[in-house]
Amino acid sequence: MRAQTRNGLIHRHGGRRGRLATAAALALLTAGTLTTGALTPPTASAATRPVTVREGLEALVRGGQPAALASVTDRGGRTRTYTAGVGDLATGAKVPVDGQVRIGSNTKTFTAVVALQLVGEGRIGLDATVDTYLPGLVRGEGIDGRRITVRQLLQHTSGLPEYGGHISDDEIKVRYYDPRDLVDIALKYPAEFEPGARWSYSNTNYVLAGLIIQKVTGRPLAEEIDRRVVRPLALRHTYFPAPGDRSLREPHPKGYRVTAAGEPLREYTEIDPSAGWAAGQMISTNSDLNRFFTALLGGRLLPPAQLAQMRTTVPVADTGAHYGLGLMSRPLSCGGVYWGHGGDIVGYETRGGVTDDGRAANIAVTTVPEAIEDTRRVEAVVDTALCRS
Repeated sequence: MRAQTRNGLIHRHGGRRGRLATAAALALLTAGTLTTGALTPPTASAATRPVTVREGLEALVRGGQPAALASVTDRGGRTRTYTAGVGDLATGAKVPVDGQVRIGSNTKTFTAVVALQLVGEGRIGLDATVDTYLPGLVRGEGIDGRRITVRQLLQHTSGLPEYGGHISDDEIKVRYYDPRDLVDIALKYPAEFEPGARWSYSNTNYVLAGLIIQKVTGRPLAEEIDRRVVRPLALRHTYFPAPGDRSLREPHPKGYRVTAAGEPLREYTEIDPSAGWAAGQMISTNSDLNRFFTALLGGRLLPPAQLAQMRTTVPVADTGAHYGLGLMSRPLSCGGVYWGHGGDIVGYETRGGVTDDGRAANIAVTTVPEAIEDTRRVEAVVDTALCRS
């Protein structure tokens, strides 16, 4: 989940506080909230863009990733899976083909889909205020839930502060956070800006969206995601971990984290992902994510009016990317855009999306890159997969 434009829930250095970004915000973050100044688009230059997906994954491993995995569906509907590296640094075990990974901020798109389904059912209003559903909960310095709308939560234009920068990787590994705990952390800090004034990535927005879904439905968020999205699409390898579940159920590469320059990677496979919750808790595979985003863009999850709202975007600084309601578009080197999200959570980074003509690609690596340039290399493999499929 990171709080910036990286999209994830992570920490970049052993001695710093954690960050949650949503996969997709794009590899632009700094500490705690998204930087909105002039930024270079995340796609790698032609000189560094890989020729093939396999070549791209192997380059990521040479660059320090323990493992890299990909699933690619071409225009004809044919799917290929790829792996590189090792699934376990201690044993040298192979990378499981299409193994499960923590998908970080891709969770936001699942949350947004459920919220927009409820909008279509007349149970949530996009332009209703947070206080309509959670009266009195959102108050702080420059913060008032009576002035923030559901749309602004889903589009990261609320101005709410980020909580992820105040949670460390070591805390994520062992500590359970109730969603209200996450909101309380955020509300200790002042608003970033007036609601609607601009865009800035904050996991706090999606925790509140999850709480609204629970209030309206009277059911746990995980059950609503499963009932409304996972089961209808037969996403057999996708789930929202239960409280206290720190494992991954199916074959998976182990996740790692850089602790300090020159030191060995530290394993971070088993963690308590509750610090991500509606913003970043889910587990899936590359192929399931491709199926999900393909179905979403194909109109199988939302009525046309709500899908159109989801695809109505605002620019993410000057990166070339745009953010809708839990969905991002990014430019392709071969022309056009792809739609997806992306996510980071300590141990794993995922990037990918789908095009309007049916191509799909998702890439996962088993550490969160320390440098923005390294995340751009992951995104360059996505670009290669989509432009050459």
